[in-house]
Amino acid sequence: MNGVNEWNSLEKLNSISKYPTALITKIFENVSEGIMITNKNKKIEMVNPAFEFVTGYKRDEVIGKSPAVLQSGVHELQFYLDMWQEIRQKGIWQGEIWNRRKTGDLYPEWLTIVGIANDEGEITNYCGIFSDLSERKIVENEREKRLLTDSLTDVSNRFAYIERMNSLLESTSTISHSVQHAVYFLDLDRFKQINDTLGHAVGDTILVEVAKRLKTLLKNKDIIARNGGDEFIITLTNVKNDKEAANFAELIIGTIEQPLDINGQDIFISTSVGVSMYPADGESTEQLIRCADKAMTYSKKNDLNGYAFYFDELKTDAQRVLLLDSELRRAIENREFELHFQPKISVENEEIQGVEALVRWNSERLGFVSPVEFIPYAEETGLIIPLSEVIIEKACEAVIEMRQCGYKIPVAINISSIHFKQQNFLESIQSILERYNTPANNFEIEVTERTVMNSANETVSKLVRLKKMGFKISIDDFGTGYSSLSYLVRFPLDCLKIDRSFIQHIGSLDEKQAVVDAIIQMSHRLKMKVVAEGVEHAQQVDILRKMNCDIIQGYYYSKPLPLHELIEFMEYWKIEHQGRNLEYGKL
Repeated sequence: MNGVNEWNSLEKLNSISKYPTALITKIFENVSEGIMITNKNKKIEMVNPAFEFVTGYKRDEVIGKSPAVLQSGVHELQFYLDMWQEIRQKGIWQGEIWNRRKTGDLYPEWLTIVGIANDEGEITNYCGIFSDLSERKIVENEREKRLLTDSLTDVSNRFAYIERMNSLLESTSTISHSVQHAVYFLDLDRFKQINDTLGHAVGDTILVEVAKRLKTLLKNKDIIARNGGDEFIITLTNVKNDKEAANFAELIIGTIEQPLDINGQDIFISTSVGVSMYPADGESTEQLIRCADKAMTYSKKNDLNGYAFYFDELKTDAQRVLLLDSELRRAIENREFELHFQPKISVENEEIQGVEALVRWNSERLGFVSPVEFIPYAEETGLIIPLSEVIIEKACEAVIEMRQCGYKIPVAINISSIHFKQQNFLESIQSILERYNTPANNFEIEVTERTVMNSANETVSKLVRLKKMGFKISIDDFGTGYSSLSYLVRFPLDCLKIDRSFIQHIGSLDEKQAVVDAIIQMSHRLKMKVVAEGVEHAQQVDILRKMNCDIIQGYYYSKPLPLHELIEFMEYWKIEHQGRNLEYGKL
């Protein structure tokens, strides 16, 4: 198109504008928005080059025709009637609309239609100005997909799963007749062994293939997500009965155990599955996930490559509570607990900065009892106080044994809020340290955010006394309570631990990344070091390093280890780290 001269329409331009023709020509030729001008009868009289580019129609193909030539068929007749009604009343309409290109492709555009009147107020023309929204829509859709999709397997991530489940349960609750859904929690068996033996690239290939296989089993309304690592969650909607739910669990297991051909080699994998039922086992998403997770743990403990229903195996009844109570009391008296230790690694020099002590209990009558079960019960019954004293004693024993092996690193001990509030809390700790002849500077006390925010004056006094005794003090699970750094200025804190719920999503959710970055920067201003807990992936490590996080704790470096394995790990780490320093000339 060479300008207005080719249109033979200068008179039309002059009739709707007081500006010079040359200016109108320049605007028509150079604006990126498409422009279409019609007469009062809505017949096209003018279009600009951008119109031709976006729609694919040449000027001569649309002159004299109605704008309906672009209609997509997406909108109902009422949409157009309302649009023109608004133009007649207000003189203008604008909004998003779908039109059709000459090729037949549909595209979204932002359209403004203005009625142009003469000096007498009579409409002589209509001017439509539009912007193609296709690229923006693509970008928005891609961004939304990244936020809601696991980048490796292309199924939903945990965040998206929870959103969809919440919507499903909300809509289900309004239905009068009974509806059941089944939630499946899957964990691949011995997947860490596969990763360690065959490498992470093969592990990723397996996860992708597992996701593909699982998707073939689902209907449109069913939901699948990667929960993280080698865990998947599936919701089977509108389940008729328990038998149907069980059959699907067997179908999952049978599908996954088929061999995978990777580089010409058959790889065999299996999975353990836990099942919870809505509404029998819970009416919220988190309840159903938690129940299915517990059932999966039970299944894995008893028989790999199997499944278990939560309501069949794990509902805590009165008999189990009585047994748990008697066994826990006996275990405290006999000190039948073991500590596992998870290393904390410095981001700056990759040295082990300390370990966190985590309690484990293997009961003769109950088998392995998860801390998720016995710690809340101990707090509920007051048994947490003697249990905590046993834990501190065992931490002292571990410090002594580590020092005999040549390692002096602080051991972090989690202190229950109930124990912390006891009047004789400080005296009992001092007594244990004296009995084991172990200085307080060997330990770090971890208290939760909720603990320090309650009874603030008394808390400050206790924390100050702990500091004077030689303990380091850290806030655990930061972000799950009050989440206000301004409160923390009052407390003599050395370290702040960001809760794993924030760390899990820093690679996929911008808002989580922003929160973590803000916590780190503000903590540094308050002269506190920052520990990121629950770190599992290299991507998370890279992001945290760029944010200047101080210490990393999580499965990326090591799971919690028994003391003898921890000592072996530290020996290996020392040799590996020294070798790396020698290689780069740091020693």
